[in-house]
Amino acid sequence: MTDTLHSSKNQHASPPPGSAGDSRASGPAESGPPAGRDPGKKTKRDPFFDNAKYLAIVLVAMGHSWEPLRGDSRAAAALYMTVYTFHMPAFIIISGYFSRGFRAEPAQLKRLVTGVAVPYVIFEIAFTLFKRWADDDPNYPISLLDPWYLTWFLIALFIWRLTAPLWKIVRWPLPLALGVAVLASMTPSIGDDLDLQRVLQFLPFFVFGLSLKPQHFQWVRRRKARILAAPVFAGALAFAYWAAPRMNAAWFYRRDSAQELAAPGWAGAVMTLAMFGCSVILVACFLAWVPRRTMWFTALGAGTLYGYLLHGFVAKGSRFWGWYDHDWLHQPLGEIGVTLIAASLITVLCTPPVRRTFRIAMEPEMTWAFRPEAPDPIAARDTARR
Repeated sequence: MTDTLHSSKNQHASPPPGSAGDSRASGPAESGPPAGRDPGKKTKRDPFFDNAKYLAIVLVAMGHSWEPLRGDSRAAAALYMTVYTFHMPAFIIISGYFSRGFRAEPAQLKRLVTGVAVPYVIFEIAFTLFKRWADDDPNYPISLLDPWYLTWFLIALFIWRLTAPLWKIVRWPLPLALGVAVLASMTPSIGDDLDLQRVLQFLPFFVFGLSLKPQHFQWVRRRKARILAAPVFAGALAFAYWAAPRMNAAWFYRRDSAQELAAPGWAGAVMTLAMFGCSVILVACFLAWVPRRTMWFTALGAGTLYGYLLHGFVAKGSRFWGWYDHDWLHQPLGEIGVTLIAASLITVLCTPPVRRTFRIAMEPEMTWAFRPEAPDPIAARDTARR
């Protein structure tokens, strides 16, 4: 992805991305009740999921900071490939898990619009204007149909959540979703509209999350799982170190078909299934290491959508303004420094002051845009009988 700034299509390269969720179902994952539960009922947030979201968004920022270093450091390339195998799948799986109660009710649709669709429009425009200014490209077009950089995740989440009721009624949702992803990876004609390649190729992770139950997360919290995660991650890093100079990292972005990556169509099917399996295993290992208790960073897990979107300006600005042109950044100490800066920046961007400042763009109320909800006649009748 070091050349992602040199072509229109590759502007969408970095996944980061994530994204990530907030307390109002507006991001990749929520740690509150599943969508569909009575929003008026206060439920205790599970610190495990907030911890997972914060740690995952830190990995997103680190991954973006390693991107320009991969050409000079095989170790950075191996870390990059390992993290990209599971960081977005982790967000998407958790998003699916907390979408289990989504039934397309009016209140849920309002939250989907104000928490996902509106931020998509705002940041699609904001990122485009930023590119025009920072990259000295005043004619770069604004297009709501062609997501730029990080905004792909918002439009994907919007589509996935709308389809959640469908996946809950089909008999074999995960095999069907995998079939859709396989076909997408073999179909170069899908094009760039709404980043449908990514929407379809990442779809199985969302459907997998929809199929999970609380006890599944209990399994990865066991001590045995934490112990097993260590050799699995060590093996993944070793394989990534071997594969770094041999494998095209664009496979991890899932934005292209196999043919667009100069591979035969059947390779798309093989890579889709193989990478899904590897990603699920590494997500389980990652979750096994996530603390279960409240930590100093737990509260930041509710603000990961803010960090996800806002850090994109710095990530892209660092390329536009040539920050990585300094040779010392490509030395071991420089790479460590860049990693620590990325982790610190994303942490700051998830804090409550930042959330309060940008809430109008990411969590607008917009009561003026919706009709008042009519009372439920059945609920009113039941209340009258009591």
